[in-house]
Amino acid sequence: MKEIKILVFKLRNEFYATDIMEVERILGYEEPTALPDSPSFLEGVINYENSVLPIINLVDKFKLKKEESLDKKIIVVKRENGKFGILVDSVSEVINILEDEIKNPNSLSTLISQKYIKGLIKKKESIIIMLDLEKVLTAQEEEIIFQG
Repeated sequence: MKEIKILVFKLRNEFYATDIMEVERILGYEEPTALPDSPSFLEGVINYENSVLPIINLVDKFKLKKEESLDKKIIVVKRENGKFGILVDSVSEVINILEDEIKNPNSLSTLISQKYIKGLIKKKESIIIMLDLEKVLTAQEEEIIFQG
């Protein structure tokens, strides 16, 4: 069974994770510059490596309860057509898991749409929601963000 490295982070009081191969870098929080007429989940943009990096607020995207976090981070996600940042409450750790530890989410009704979820991982006393960052943005949202 194949082992993968995942980055575990928090949104509100829940643990989420993504495959470390989708992550380019973790940045400290920087206040994004808001853009007029942008989708509600687009927090704004920041200067990153001499270009503009759109910042996605997953709390808004997943319609979670708003609370202020003091340890916010920006996870830079690399994609074929560009990069974007996701705003998270905190970054916990990088851990190794076996692929078969990721359980199918179909049996669950969760607060966030299952289309964003690759599976669930049970670690000690907590459940980690494995996100599919490839599916967090729809094709139309990607077009707005990367061409906008």
